[in-house]
Amino acid sequence: MTSPRTLLAGHDIRAKKQLGQNFLSDPSTAEMIVRRGNFDARDVILEIGAGLGALTVPAARAVRTVYAVETDRRLIGLLKTELRLQHLSNVTVLQENILKLDMAPIADREQRRLQVLGNLPYNISSQILVWLINARKHVDRSVLMFQSELARRIGAAPGGKDYGRISVMIQYCADVKTIAGVQSPLFFPRPQVDSEILEFRFHPKPRTAASDETFFFRLVKAAFSKRRKTLKNALAASELHLAADDARGSLQAVGIDPVRRAETLTVTEFVRLSNHLAARNTNLEIRNKS
Repeated sequence: MTSPRTLLAGHDIRAKKQLGQNFLSDPSTAEMIVRRGNFDARDVILEIGAGLGALTVPAARAVRTVYAVETDRRLIGLLKTELRLQHLSNVTVLQENILKLDMAPIADREQRRLQVLGNLPYNISSQILVWLINARKHVDRSVLMFQSELARRIGAAPGGKDYGRISVMIQYCADVKTIAGVQSPLFFPRPQVDSEILEFRFHPKPRTAASDETFFFRLVKAAFSKRRKTLKNALAASELHLAADDARGSLQAVGIDPVRRAETLTVTEFVRLSNHLAARNTNLEIRNKS
């Protein structure tokens, strides 16, 4: 494949920083990512941020079908040309904003859950991961590239500064493992930090399930929005509109010290607190209606 630097220069295209564009420029690394992803000939891949096709080409050679999603219209023609030159006919290119894409029609058409692959735009990686969590019923597995700082946060354990909202959300519904590292010189333009490839295997059902998942995610967001505060004070100051006494009482009811901070809670403790508060809210609504 033609290098990204040469291809972009030949068409007078510059990478857009606002789109988080760092193109993988080493074909052997792309092939390694697909190989370690353990894709097979029955798989259907949804690729996020296809760019110039660095991952699209080896993925298409390994699986049944690839849906290559790219938001930058300047790259669509180059991507399609590359696919023709590689004699690949099993790729459907979609010019879409991934955050607005509905995966359901693709999964329904293919009659199977999808594999998701991508070198994620660094500036919206967290948003894409939240989108993926919400759409996970259509996803079997994901193999995604993140800049190292976010990769550490995703896999972080409770108790440290890296552990936060995104850690809890993804660990609630998936097993995460690192399958490779990719050094920054292998991209164009070169980013300031290295990247990591993470594999996510989504649980058919969370091991400890929230009774109201939407509320659970709101609770996690609220707890970490004021992460320097105690849980009691963070929840009382949040969009959940809990009085301080109610926050204290709910935390104590599920065995959590109100002076702890969000970063010390395990996923299971967040679920217990969420289920208690959701049941409490339901009971309050019932009493108010009666």
